[in-house]
Amino acid sequence: MSEANPWSVIQGIAERRIAEAQERGDFDNLPGAGKPLQLEDDSAVPEELRMAYKVLKNAGCLPPELADRKEINNLVDLLEHCEDERERVRHMQRLRFLVTRAKMRRQRPLHLEEDDPYYDRLLDRLQGLRANDAPDMRRKGEKT
Repeated sequence: MSEANPWSVIQGIAERRIAEAQERGDFDNLPGAGKPLQLEDDSAVPEELRMAYKVLKNAGCLPPELADRKEINNLVDLLEHCEDERERVRHMQRLRFLVTRAKMRRQRPLHLEEDDPYYDRLLDRLQGLRANDAPDMRRKGEKT
């Protein structure tokens, strides 16, 4: 005597309820009917973190790694347009701190590897800033 698979029983019940709902018209006029689904690409998120990231996103929170990346991008933008030398140095120190903190938190490099599309942009921006830096960035009264 073979035992019935409990999942096949549940699947049968689900299919029957779906068919009944279709007959009643419960699925007619749903928002987005006839339009392609907007699927999120979460392939860059490690599989074990996807559910947690989804919960955070639905709650309107940003995971710490993404918040750091967002702040890094904002700092790079600020550095591009910063005229004040002291302000620029403060932004560069903050940028260095964020990258170091991200590396320590993850015990591996921040996603700024050479194949990362942001890596080249970040290097180009920082090299452009370095070329525009004053040749003498010493503090007043400081000797070399």
